[in-house]
Amino acid sequence: MKSFKEIFESKYTWIEGFMRNVRRYSSRTAMIWPLQHKAWTYSELNGEVNRFVHRMREDGLRKGDVIMLQLLNCPAFVFAYIASHKAHAVNCPVSYRLSVGELAYVIRESRPVIFLLDTAHKDEVLEAVKLSGWSPRRLIIIDGESDDEIISYNDYVEGAPVSEPKDDTPYNIYDETTRLYTSGTTGRPKAVPLTSINEVLSSHDVMIHFPMSYRDVTMNTTPWFHRGGLHCAGPCPTFYAGATLVIMAKFDAVATLKYIERYKITFVIGVPTVLEKLADEQERQDFDLSALHGIVTMGSPLERAACIRYQQILTPNIYNGYGTTETFWNTFLRPFDLPENAGTAGASCVDDDVRVVKVYDDHRAEPDDLAAKDGEEVGEVIISSPAKSPYYYAGNDVETEKKYYKDFLYTGDLATWDDKNFITIVSRKDDMIISSGENIYPIEVEEVLKSCRKVKDCMVTSVPDKMRGQIVTAYVIKADESLTPEELDEFCKASPDIANFKRPRYYRFVSQIPFNATGKKLHFKMKEMAAEDLRNGYLYRV
Repeated sequence: MKSFKEIFESKYTWIEGFMRNVRRYSSRTAMIWPLQHKAWTYSELNGEVNRFVHRMREDGLRKGDVIMLQLLNCPAFVFAYIASHKAHAVNCPVSYRLSVGELAYVIRESRPVIFLLDTAHKDEVLEAVKLSGWSPRRLIIIDGESDDEIISYNDYVEGAPVSEPKDDTPYNIYDETTRLYTSGTTGRPKAVPLTSINEVLSSHDVMIHFPMSYRDVTMNTTPWFHRGGLHCAGPCPTFYAGATLVIMAKFDAVATLKYIERYKITFVIGVPTVLEKLADEQERQDFDLSALHGIVTMGSPLERAACIRYQQILTPNIYNGYGTTETFWNTFLRPFDLPENAGTAGASCVDDDVRVVKVYDDHRAEPDDLAAKDGEEVGEVIISSPAKSPYYYAGNDVETEKKYYKDFLYTGDLATWDDKNFITIVSRKDDMIISSGENIYPIEVEEVLKSCRKVKDCMVTSVPDKMRGQIVTAYVIKADESLTPEELDEFCKASPDIANFKRPRYYRFVSQIPFNATGKKLHFKMKEMAAEDLRNGYLYRV
């Protein structure tokens, strides 16, 4: 007789969950592709996945081989994601925003045997492959024609059977199924290997916290190549729950609202800037959003005023999650936490232990060396997430040792927390400004600037200074063209929420500021720009 351990480890996998839904929900709609007015039932989706698996097996795909994708959200992404699970391979989606050199690096490191791409990035992919020194067995283009170097997806799967591939290899919850790359904002991207059980329990986390079930219709407007895109009501939990996934290739506010009305979408996921654009369009056009059970945002905290606005215009059920590529989300704000706790990152999720520990110059704090729970002392956020984290970086022992310690991930995020364990992110260690020996956190200055009605958005960074070390510098997007640097300076001086030494001394008005795919402001890029702008005389001194 098999033991519980044997049964659990071989059966409690993500692909087993998907196949259960194929059997019990075979005629239910699994996926909708609005751009081509197409839909797939669970049975049809499984058949398309099987065609892909059959062809890859004929190409010699083996257990543990990597299938790399550089795609917008699209049906082929879904086919490859599920096929990777079914074929015992590793799904490895990468950002379409990578430079050729960065893409070459991840190709060289992960050595994909199959690479899926689209026409828009064909030239860059071919250049990166050559630069990497590694040649995938197949380059498959999803929206183009076959040529001497690349085969089209349609040609690749043409004539392949939809029947279940024969396979005697047992599945295991500890098999690597997905490999994600960190955004690489402070160095080379790091490979985060996720096991099948990580993906199952990430799905459970979504199903617990929304909650989400087979009756839901979801749409994640963010790119699926990152953790929040794939695992927050993206393909991973949606198909594990037996729900319906509506695909949005790239975010469009009007299209999103139309799809909510047309397909009766219950959960939409996006970064805070997405919610702002949705609210603007909803005020103008008044779509029927009655099907919505909630909108989930991530990447950065919600301000109280913005949260109240979204609850009034879009849905009273606003959610906000905070986490990392390595650990998914780990703190969460639910509708009953808002708007009172807006601006915080929430408190720990059910299976997570999130703490704020002290920061030292010469060593890292022990996990129990806690910052005061007074909302004042700034410390580093550390996360223990045994359900959702692999606890290592693939092929990178140095970074693993650097980031993981005593079962905690040391995030590099700086925060305060209160007596209810609600955490407020104030900066990154790398973004902190030290001016005349004082620590200044960009987020706290940004919050003050954004409270000015004439400011639409802003980003705070610093430029070098011989006397002070660094000088606070603000890039501002105007909501009112009459706004001047002098007016902002007076606004900061009058604000009770910021000390005088923290106010910006340099300003520049811009039309946009840099964000990454998860909606986080790229302070390091702005810092580089600020140094160049200072040299060129583009900054305005107040």
